[in-house]
Order: sequence, then C-alpha cells, then structure tokens
Amino acid sequence: MRRLASRRSIAAGLLATVMFAVSAGAQSATPASAPAVSLPAPLALSAIPSTPAGDALREWLDAFNSGDSTRIASFVRKYDANLPVDAMLGFRRRTGGFDLLSIERNEPRHIEFFVREHGGTTTAVGSIELPESGTRKMIGPMLQALGPNVPFTALRIDAAQRARVVARAAALLDSFYVFPDVAKRMGDTARARLKRGEYDRYDSGMSFAQRLTDDFAAVAHDKHLNVRYVARVMPAPPPETGKPRAPTADEIARDRREADESNCSFEKIERLEGNVGYLKFDGFDDADLCAPTVAAAMTFLAGTRAMIIDLRQNGGGSPKMVALVSSYLFDKRTHLNDLWTRSTNSTEEFWTSDSVAGRRFGGTKPVYVLTSARTFSGAEEFSNNLKVLKRATIVGETTGGGAHPVRGRRIDEHFMIGVPFARAINPITHTNWEGVGVEPDVKVPASEALSAALKLVGGSRP
Repeated sequence: MRRLASRRSIAAGLLATVMFAVSAGAQSATPASAPAVSLPAPLALSAIPSTPAGDALREWLDAFNSGDSTRIASFVRKYDANLPVDAMLGFRRRTGGFDLLSIERNEPRHIEFFVREHGGTTTAVGSIELPESGTRKMIGPMLQALGPNVPFTALRIDAAQRARVVARAAALLDSFYVFPDVAKRMGDTARARLKRGEYDRYDSGMSFAQRLTDDFAAVAHDKHLNVRYVARVMPAPPPETGKPRAPTADEIARDRREADESNCSFEKIERLEGNVGYLKFDGFDDADLCAPTVAAAMTFLAGTRAMIIDLRQNGGGSPKMVALVSSYLFDKRTHLNDLWTRSTNSTEEFWTSDSVAGRRFGGTKPVYVLTSARTFSGAEEFSNNLKVLKRATIVGETTGGGAHPVRGRRIDEHFMIGVPFARAINPITHTNWEGVGVEPDVKVPASEALSAALKLVGGSRP
C-alpha cells in the first residue's frame, strides 16, 4: 500500500520494475555538478565480461534491443526475471533500446553498467545481480535515468557523503519508521557496517543506495523500505507543519496530464463471451483525478453476470482509490480496512461509499480477482479486503507482501529514503499481509489465472 505525492513517484524504485520508469523525461535536469564531457562510444556485446552476471546482461540487451516478444519471453523464462513481457515491449518502444557505453563494476554475480537510449540522449545506469540462492534467479535489470547526456561521473560519491547518508537515514528511520525497535536495529546495523569499512568500496550513489536498501531489508524484511539515489539535485523540502501541503496549480496540472496519459492505469475493459466482464488496471491512482474513469469502466461492466478484475501487474497506489473501486462491488456501506499511523498514534478507517457515480456492479454477482507475485501494496489490500469479506474469489499466485504505506523523505541533495510510516489492520482479522502476501483461493500460475477464472465462471477466453 502506498501514499504517493504523485502517481509517477517511485516509492519502490529499487525493485526490478523500476526499469519501466526510465524515459527521456524521467530526470530531465542535468546535475549542476556534472561537467560537460563527451560520452564514450558504444561497446559491442562481445565486450561484456564472460561471467554469470555478464552473460545475463548480454542476453538481456540482445533480447530487449531486438524488440522480439519471443526472444524477450525466452529471456524472462530462463532468468525468472519477474518482468512482464508486454511491459518490456512497451518500454522498448519508448526507449528504442539501449547502447551499452561502459561496464562500471564487474563481479561474477553482480554487474553495473552505463547505457544511453538508442537514437536518443538520455543516459541511465543499471545493475544485474544473480543471487547465490533463493527462489529468484535474477534481481534486475534495475535502471535509473540520469538525463540528457549525463555522464556516469554524476553518480560518484565519497566517504564523507556515505557517512552523512547513513547518519541521516538512521535518524529518519528512528523518527518515522512504523516499528521504532526495528528502526533502531536498522540504524545500528548501518552505522556498524560503516565503521567496519564495509561501505568503503561503494563510490557510485546508485550502488550504495542499493546496498543500504539490502542491509535495511535484512533487518526489517519490509518490501516498501528503500533508499534511492537521484542524479539531479533535489531541492530541500518546505518545513513540515503537521498538515498536508496543498498542491500548487502546476502540480495539479502535471498530475492531470499524467493521469490522462496513463488513462489512470486502466488498461483493458471488455465484455467477454457469456456476458462476463473483464477489467485490467495496473495501479490505484489518485481517486479524485480518476473517479470519472472508474465510473465509466464500472458502468460499462455493470450489466455483466460476473466480473474478472486483473491485478497481475498492479503495483498498488492510493487507499482511497482502493475504497472507491470497491464501492462498486457492494450494495451497502462496508468497512474495508484501517491504517494505524505511528506519528499520530491514530487509526484511519476506510469504508465503501454510500453513493457512486454511474452504476454499481452490485454486491451479489460473482467477482474473481487475478493475482501474481507482482501484485503488491494497494492491489494486495484490495484483494485481501474482498477475500476476507467473502466478496471475491482470488485466483492466481500469492501476492508480494507489502502492507505498510510509505512516504519518500529527502536524505540530502541526491539521496532519498522511502520510510513506511503506518500499518494496515483488517477490521475482521486484525492482521495484514506484510511479508506473507495474500493467499489465493485458487492457486495457479499467474499466466493461467484468467483461464482458470473463466472456467470457474463458465465463460470463454477471449
């Protein structure tokens, strides 16, 4: 579950799917500290080191740059890269592929690299890691856009900055992390590692941010908590007053444009054979901006005899949007979820709305929710709410396991940390899905979830 300043902010920016945030406009401002230098000429794929991580990078670039869905799918199957093929294809269309400019760190199972959009000017840094053990074969590719012709040197950091980042991150965790005792352990661990010199080799801001994220995760096991390096200079935020700051006119206009460009993350609305409704959306975006989109989608599907809601690629979003979408699936006001916030020691309740725009689907016809291991955060809340209330059948895979709302906080000019500040509490079970995910009622691989749901409802696959 996430509360975001804007739909495009990357609260979980160091997950594998951060690669889809790279675009020509992601960080358009060149860092003031970056000198005007010529970028290196592109490298041939044969120049990539022949190591397990190097081989994975070579295969990814080869498949990705081809734009061939079959080759991309083959790569995903081999490395279990946890990246949806259609999203990779869309990302390929936006970037045109990548030219490899340099290898910046080369270890047998970890590689960091520097690329530029093919035919464009936006540069990016990335990494691939192959874990020694565990269920995942690959972490990444993780990419972060730098800006037009920004050199790799813009990421350089020194010992003094590493020490400041550790101290400030620990202080922010102490002040705001949802569990104070865990916050103290995370801070103590990072300070001890810094003192022992374990961070000395990290001269890249991106790799140091990833290391801190990993070290914090080893203590907290909180998938929302992350540290991120931003190449452009981030201005200091205004003083906190304890009250939410009203957005400016420019911010409202920007968010409106982004909502329009993404169609509020609504990807597909169909009436399938047998009068079965199908709704796919990949984020719970701002409820105020996206209420008309929700109303249009639900009104279109209101007359169907059953509804399938596809959240297999949904990474979460606003709790208010979760409540808004849910309101179309109930006939009376229903208590969905609660959020307890540490700083105020207060609990906010989320209920369905008494009235909605357009038509309700109603509270009696069958609903099926499709999930995958990528279903995360607010999408997990939606799934968990409907499962506990026995309003929907969950079909697919156990979800990702992130139940703590997160807020991005500035560490310094280049580093920020996503600090989970609250926890979800289901009003019936008094628990949440943090670390365990939402267990489906019908367990099938995510790729088979739609077919399985259609069999349950007695419909035909489109």
